[in-house]
Amino acid sequence: MGYSTYKKLTALDPVPADIEIAQAADVIDVRKIASAIGLSEDLLEPYGKYKAKVNLSVLDELADRENGKLIVIGGISPTPLGEGKSTTTVGVSQAIGAHLGKKVFTCVRQPSQGPTFGIKGGAAGGGFSQVIPMEEFNLHLTGDIHAISAAHNLLCAALETRMFHESTQSDQALFRRLCPPAADGSRRFAPVMFRRLKKLGIETTDPNELTEDEISRFVRLDIDPYSIKLQRVVDVNDRFLRKVTVGLNPTEKGRMRDTGFDITVASEIMAILALTTGIKDMRERLGRIIVGFSSRGDPVTADDLGVGGALTVLMKDAIMPNLMQTLEGTPVFVHAGPFANIAHGNSSVVADQIAMKIVGPDGYVLTEAGFGADIGLEKFCNIKCRSSGMKPSAAILVATVRALKSHGVSEVRSVASNSIAIG
Repeated sequence: MGYSTYKKLTALDPVPADIEIAQAADVIDVRKIASAIGLSEDLLEPYGKYKAKVNLSVLDELADRENGKLIVIGGISPTPLGEGKSTTTVGVSQAIGAHLGKKVFTCVRQPSQGPTFGIKGGAAGGGFSQVIPMEEFNLHLTGDIHAISAAHNLLCAALETRMFHESTQSDQALFRRLCPPAADGSRRFAPVMFRRLKKLGIETTDPNELTEDEISRFVRLDIDPYSIKLQRVVDVNDRFLRKVTVGLNPTEKGRMRDTGFDITVASEIMAILALTTGIKDMRERLGRIIVGFSSRGDPVTADDLGVGGALTVLMKDAIMPNLMQTLEGTPVFVHAGPFANIAHGNSSVVADQIAMKIVGPDGYVLTEAGFGADIGLEKFCNIKCRSSGMKPSAAILVATVRALKSHGVSEVRSVASNSIAIG
């Protein structure tokens, strides 16, 4: 049997605009959705009435339950207008759930505000196959992307600040900042510093036992500014931030550098969020982010800067998947949104894992692979499945007339769905 929140909609002809359908929908309280799929309220962190985060501890509670069947939805190379994978994913979910009465769960990526406000538009689906509330889905949702922005820009700030202080201070001055003496003259390493000490092959746990050479190696990352590829991020299309010069303020003492801004979902932290399996795993992955290289060619990481833990704290809520619903009352996880052309283009591993446990052996989980099958679906198999151990039971490939014709001889905007010969 399916879930008690299922409901069958009556299709209208002609089909109203997506926004009209979404705003006319009878949205179910997210706590009722959670109760219907077997989640207790202590596993839920509601953000208003219609969306909530689900605690990862549900994986421990359901550890003995068999997984449901995983179905991946991909598409042929899309046009700039999108290919319809999200609409198909939601439509199949509603067909399996509301119309066939089976347990089903849908896992999709959270859209960036860049494409949402661009020509492509939102990613909630279309017509009578949408995730609702559509406005909340397409915009801030629960703030996961903003958390990524904060974490990523903190990392950039720490990098620039470290380079500034290393260029203006002696080894001893840097050492006093990193390991300030207490009133009795004693010093202590912060826990994250032991990671750098281990990397340097320094075995002492007492800062006062370091030699002058060890102090110099410990405090100086000696970052080559030309090796830095990390740029700050913002979650809107702002072309005038693509290339900027920083360090113009007199207090930076002439240390100017050309850099720029990327869109937030292009951050490595987004890729980490989508691949991580838990808070400890995320902490290790964040600490290993390479921000640049030293003049000797050694990689410099977030843990070398001492901010791996801080990044994790900023991401502690973002790691939990967001529970929403479709128009016909089937449950949806909206979580993570890495691009497939620079990352792997799939929703989070933890969302799929939790969904498969919730539906159990008789249920189905539909997960969407972003972009075209040549990158999104390929990376689903070769990256997401390999790193998580998940195996899909079936795959659905979306191919529209518009895309088939536009990849042939037609302009995208001139292609109509009724312009194909039948028979």
